[in-house]
Amino acid sequence: MNAVLRHTAVGALLLCAAACTLGPNYEVPKDAAVRNPAAAGSLTTASGKEVSDADVPSDWWHLYDDPALNQLVEDALRSNTNLRVAAANIARASFATEAAEQAGGFSGKTDAAVLRAQESGEAYLLTEKVPVVNEGDFGIAVSYQLDLFGQIRRGVEASAADQQAAQAAADVARITVVADVVRSYVENCAAGDELNVAQHSLDLQNQSLALTKRLRDAGRANEPEVTRSQTQTATLSADIPRFTARKRVALYRLAMLTGRAPNELPPEIGTCDKLPRLRQAIPVGDGAALLRRRPDIRESERKLAAATARIGVATASLYPNISIGASAGFTGVLEDIPQSATARWNFGPLISWNFPINGQRERVHEAEASASGALASFDGVVLNALRETESELATYSSDLAREDALKTARASASKTADQTHRLYLAGRQSSLADLDAMRTLASVDGQVAGAEAAVSIDQVDLFLALGGGWEQTPPATASSEAPPQPASAPAP
Repeated sequence: MNAVLRHTAVGALLLCAAACTLGPNYEVPKDAAVRNPAAAGSLTTASGKEVSDADVPSDWWHLYDDPALNQLVEDALRSNTNLRVAAANIARASFATEAAEQAGGFSGKTDAAVLRAQESGEAYLLTEKVPVVNEGDFGIAVSYQLDLFGQIRRGVEASAADQQAAQAAADVARITVVADVVRSYVENCAAGDELNVAQHSLDLQNQSLALTKRLRDAGRANEPEVTRSQTQTATLSADIPRFTARKRVALYRLAMLTGRAPNELPPEIGTCDKLPRLRQAIPVGDGAALLRRRPDIRESERKLAAATARIGVATASLYPNISIGASAGFTGVLEDIPQSATARWNFGPLISWNFPINGQRERVHEAEASASGALASFDGVVLNALRETESELATYSSDLAREDALKTARASASKTADQTHRLYLAGRQSSLADLDAMRTLASVDGQVAGAEAAVSIDQVDLFLALGGGWEQTPPATASSEAPPQPASAPAP
């Protein structure tokens, strides 16, 4: 009968250990913004020729078909310091998860001590003095902690979610670095393009100034006309240092992003003066794909999962910790060890319980409040992702329209400047009219170059908002730990 009772008690204890996990089981809340059907709809597009519904490629920078750009991105993914920090954070989170998994369960210790001591006689109810002797204490102990209420399991769950959030944060860093490299490369080439336009306008103005001086010397122009032409020449010259500085700043940023000193960039990068062009409409997919793809959404969702698991950790702290332990060894006069008189052993359960006072219940409420805050943050990240994408689409569409309008204006200004200059040479137009026509053409040329640069920057910003570029396996980093596979965000 006693054996039956013992087996029944052990069975009930094991069943409780397997089934009792306190705290809420995590799932994406039904009222979360990511579950809103409106968030999964088609993305707003102003013109079908600008974007397409195709999936965003993981290596979207290859759409530019620019080998120099591809090499810069590869160098950044291999050497960028922010990515090295992210890899270290992943490794740290991985070790924290392993530590959480190894908590509880079996543990053991061994100890040995040899002492020259005199024990207290009264400690043994003796009235006489106990002689000084050599004492020995040798023992080994093992224990098994029972996770009856799921505190350890919830801790492992929280640590695993933290690890996945660290991986998602590394993915955020990856797509940010890629976008920064492409943007800096575009700004470098755009500055070179605008520098060429400004230099060409300055050359034309210098020719006009030389012609005006010849006409003045021939009596067909006056000194104020020469002065106006000189003023225009100086105005155009003032733009040259601005574009030169922009190009250098972009090159310095590229060097930093790729882990180089400023003078270590390949020479061909510094000579770029043509904007990289996309040969197709930008693939944007739909809202559902966006929510699954953006790593910042996945990071926030994993933080919510970790905060939910910590409610269980705090709740389980209200209940007792139970472990089963055994120890054996020898304690006594050193010369008598290991005789049977010095042998000792014990076996039995150990229960420790900090009664739910001193703020334990408040810690549960604190964890619940943290989970509520994590949910609010999760909703905010989802809504911000939609806002960013729609805003970038609207900006890209408007800048494309502005570019088209300016190109039309440039064609008209070029035709007007050519006609006016011919009439001026024939004596049928004044030098002021010729100067105004050239000034207008130079201004429109500069605006077109700026508009083309803005469109190229918009494309990079749109790709960043779409969240592509993290899916490829990151290059080797300083960490020897293989990063875990990213967890997929919940489908809305």
